[in-house]
Amino acid sequence: MTEKTFKTHLDAIRDFSLSHAEPEWMLDLRLSMLDKIDGLELPFFERVKINRWPLLEDPTIAAETEAVMLANEFIDDKNDGPKLIQIGRQTAFEQLPMELIEKGVIFTDIFTALEEHPDLVKEAYMQYAVKADEDKLTAFHAAFMNSGIFLYVPKNVVIEEPLEALFIQNSEIKENFVKHVLILADVNSQFSYVEKYETIGTEKNLANIIVEVVAKPGSKVKFSAVDQLGEATTTYFNRRGHLLKDATIDWALGIMNNGDMVADFDSDLIGEGSHSEVKIVAISMGKQIQGIDTRVTNYGRHSIGHILQHGVIRDKSTLTFNGIGHIIKGAKGADAQQESRVLMLSDKARGDANPILLIDENDVTAGHAASVGRVDPEEMYYLMSRGLKKVDAERLVIRGFLGSVIAAIPVKSVREELVDVIERKLSI
Repeated sequence: MTEKTFKTHLDAIRDFSLSHAEPEWMLDLRLSMLDKIDGLELPFFERVKINRWPLLEDPTIAAETEAVMLANEFIDDKNDGPKLIQIGRQTAFEQLPMELIEKGVIFTDIFTALEEHPDLVKEAYMQYAVKADEDKLTAFHAAFMNSGIFLYVPKNVVIEEPLEALFIQNSEIKENFVKHVLILADVNSQFSYVEKYETIGTEKNLANIIVEVVAKPGSKVKFSAVDQLGEATTTYFNRRGHLLKDATIDWALGIMNNGDMVADFDSDLIGEGSHSEVKIVAISMGKQIQGIDTRVTNYGRHSIGHILQHGVIRDKSTLTFNGIGHIIKGAKGADAQQESRVLMLSDKARGDANPILLIDENDVTAGHAASVGRVDPEEMYYLMSRGLKKVDAERLVIRGFLGSVIAAIPVKSVREELVDVIERKLSI
């Protein structure tokens, strides 16, 4: 970037940080990453070229827009559980039952957390799961992050009802969607977290979203997501888990975006006995390109990392699953398994399922399965011979193909919503 552009961004970041009363360490991080962006490389995604994607467009921070009124249509008056709604950069609705507040649970926007709980945020923010200077996109994120949330569940606290976050990208205006979700699960805590992404408006915007889940010893996190960002949105997703001794994260991700997207979905099994299950369903349509790198790295002894991802591609779209299982030297007794399957519904679509196993230790268990193929003609013949039309028969086959992953998702409400979203996308 030119010296003039750098100065413009420098002033904008300083003003933004001051207006949100950020601690000095946060401003220092922003400025150091602004200085580093040009010297870093873009992340590499096997078989997906992103060098010409608009993921680093002008990040000038737009003026605040009124969004609270828009929240009414997303609020369920019958649901009094923990919930947070953000529209664009604004928090439009925040609800946390008093019993959870009294237990020390924090569920609020990232700027409130930085002001009221700076030490807790500093402990985990881009320290373990995602490092700010990993690549050009993480540095861009660290410099220009403009919204997000912080969730902290204290030691030994068990929450029965899912905590829900709804993020609405406001594409009625030109505004980058640079959102950070930071989840800190303290020792032996247990909870479910559900996040949903949607877009209103058709303005072309970029989305740069980083989610960090730091799971301390013995904690158990069920993380579910339904992503439905708009066709005009080009998205970079980075969801990363950092698991210590005997910690567990169950990931259940529904990738239902309509625009081009690349994603890193990673779990670092640091502690002995740590365990991560990653379940992904994805649909690509139209001319969109989606590339998903799902990686589980076993550092800890007797750690377990499993990947299960199924995708459907239609029209002229592209879907790439890169599954990476890496067992590090010293991780004796580790288990790394993965299955990636893509179902093609068009001669013009392109699907890839690339399994990668990197084994640096003996006395471990590892395996993979991958396939890309069309709908089984025998299945279609059988269903149509029973009186079903071709489109209905095809839909049943797809349901069965994705159903094996959806059935393994631990949160019932997410399973039901994913089924509804899939039905809508297949009806287009």
